[in-house]
Amino acid sequence: MKNTHDILLATKAALPALTASKERKNAALEAIAKCLTEEQDLILAANRLDIEASRSKYGEVMIDRLTLTPDRIAGMAQGVREVAALPDPEGRVLRRVERPNGLVIEKTSVPLGVVAIIYESRPNVTSDAAVLALKSGNAVVLRGGKEAFRSNAAIVEAIHHGLEAAGLPAELVGFVEDTSHASADELMRAVGLIDLLIPRGGAGLIRRCTENAKVPCIQTGTGICHIFVDDSADQDKALRIIENAKTSRPSVCNAEEVLLVHRGIAGSFLPRLQKRLVDERAEQGLVPVELRLDEEAAALIPGVPAGERDFDTEFLDYILAVKVVDDVEDAIRHIALHSTGHSDAILTRSDEHAALFTARVDSSSVYVNASTRFTDGGEFGLGCEMGISTQKLHARGPMGLEELNSYKYIIRGDGQIR
Repeated sequence: MKNTHDILLATKAALPALTASKERKNAALEAIAKCLTEEQDLILAANRLDIEASRSKYGEVMIDRLTLTPDRIAGMAQGVREVAALPDPEGRVLRRVERPNGLVIEKTSVPLGVVAIIYESRPNVTSDAAVLALKSGNAVVLRGGKEAFRSNAAIVEAIHHGLEAAGLPAELVGFVEDTSHASADELMRAVGLIDLLIPRGGAGLIRRCTENAKVPCIQTGTGICHIFVDDSADQDKALRIIENAKTSRPSVCNAEEVLLVHRGIAGSFLPRLQKRLVDERAEQGLVPVELRLDEEAAALIPGVPAGERDFDTEFLDYILAVKVVDDVEDAIRHIALHSTGHSDAILTRSDEHAALFTARVDSSSVYVNASTRFTDGGEFGLGCEMGISTQKLHARGPMGLEELNSYKYIIRGDGQIR
């Protein structure tokens, strides 16, 4: 097993190779996409071993996060090509000022340097993170979880083959083989070797990084996402949106975890919700949603009484906490107390209520009449993402190419002195 410190040194040393032209970087991404497709069988074989080792430890929802299929690998390769087709942020002039003394000052986009990411479960993050870093001019150090180690290693091998085919060093994408807490702690302390650390996983991982990291760190991921159904909402649309937000892929951070329903429609809407998410799904052979109900909702429909922590839990499962609220103001107050700042939505036909909600809900993504499941780099036109930032400095929401660049000022003169 390679030493983590040596991996960091090798990645840092390889960074100057990324002064390559935009065309060469894009050629490398195309080669990576090709290698992912050509080495699909090896990646799937490694993934099957990870799944076999994990079945006794995780439920089906988490196994789905871990699972790769030919379609998902094709999606990974397509994501690489979509990133290649995006405008290159490196070297872009963000602002140009000509001063009265003749100085020309250009605020210019530059890469961060070496970006490290600690992530769990989802092996597609391996290719997403690598190609976003490379396209934006950064080297990257990947540290996945032990549950996906074989899958991640196979994907990294394909990425290395693509880099080498394009004449770039494989070390631009470092892969940490140690999946213990010690390696994560080492990345958090790697001052001078890592320019940005991104934790992408559960609340525990993110908390450890933000509390202990000595390198700059982005807070990402944890999604206690709310949907508020206003009294003016189109109830048919609302039911479709809620079912999609909760059940299309409940293990991801943009899945709905909490439903807030206006008191004025709770008596008519909640029975329809219970029928849609519980009874009809069971009849269709689908997993029914467990509804965890506050006292007022429990008086209207059957379900499980909500516990003390149910409105502060990222379930990542077929579980939905349900609360009846007075109005849009009450919904906003609840979200302010319980949201993690990821994605929150209002379903309404009132422009006034929509404007109030979008102005006062302080989350990275605020929706009107749409599912929270769209908070995703691909859906936002970013190709893919490094993670969803739930903080405000320096990035917020899905992190794409622009968020992996900083800037510097380039000043041109002709002998000026002060």
